[in-house]
Amino acid sequence: MAKNKKLTRSRSNRLIGGVIGGFAEYFGWDATLVRVIFVVVSFFSTAFPGILVYILAWILMPDAPTKSHYYSDQTRKDVTPDDTDRP
Repeated sequence: MAKNKKLTRSRSNRLIGGVIGGFAEYFGWDATLVRVIFVVVSFFSTAFPGILVYILAWILMPDAPTKSHYYSDQTRKDVTPDDTDRP
């Protein structure tokens, strides 16, 4: 079965708000290329207000969920050593 992809702001590939990184991760593109295209289109187009679109996307796009489960059984494990283990 295909995994449902959701458009979210990136946590790992962000410079300001993670919006462009989120689009790049969603479509599987290089984030630097998407950023360059966004800046060029925003700069040369009067009909495309890039800053306004970025701010609206920053507000409307949810942040990517944090990865807190590192184990296969989806539970957290305490790895802090006890004082009784010391010789």
